[in-house]
Amino acid sequence: MRFVNTLPLLVLALLFPALSRADCIPISEAKNHVGEVRCVTGKVVRVERGNRGVHYLDFCEDFRVCPFTVVVFPGDLKSVGDVRQLQGRVVEIHGPVKEYDGRAEIVLQEPRQLRGEAATIPPLPKNYDVEQKGHYSAGKFRHPKARHKPRKKRHPAKLPIEVPEDEPE
Repeated sequence: MRFVNTLPLLVLALLFPALSRADCIPISEAKNHVGEVRCVTGKVVRVERGNRGVHYLDFCEDFRVCPFTVVVFPGDLKSVGDVRQLQGRVVEIHGPVKEYDGRAEIVLQEPRQLRGEAATIPPLPKNYDVEQKGHYSAGKFRHPKARHKPRKKRHPAKLPIEVPEDEPE
């Protein structure tokens, strides 16, 4: 008899996994959950590109006072996709909450960490160079420039005209 009563709940949990998982926390509460694997939600105000291709998802106008940020390293961009498309969207990001520089953050490494509206972002454009923005174009080929070394002029060897003879001892 008990099995019959729990069957509808099990079916609901399987059909609607969003009801069975823990709710996402807002970015303001993320610092209270450092060290835990959580879902954090918020609206991305801006996507910034930092040094050496690192991308940051900013949830506040002034990132210095924002309690939470998402970091995407250049090596992960190819698998995650074009994170620039997340600007202005509400995102749900799942992962371990870490503390860095006095605020909570999640490192985005895989596309499955994103859920909700942001779950389907397009891949990076083929001509997008993460490391050297503006120095790469996939459709153009340039021959490498030849390096010219200054050549030393060859002078004929100068031999003395008269060869001195050895003096006897």
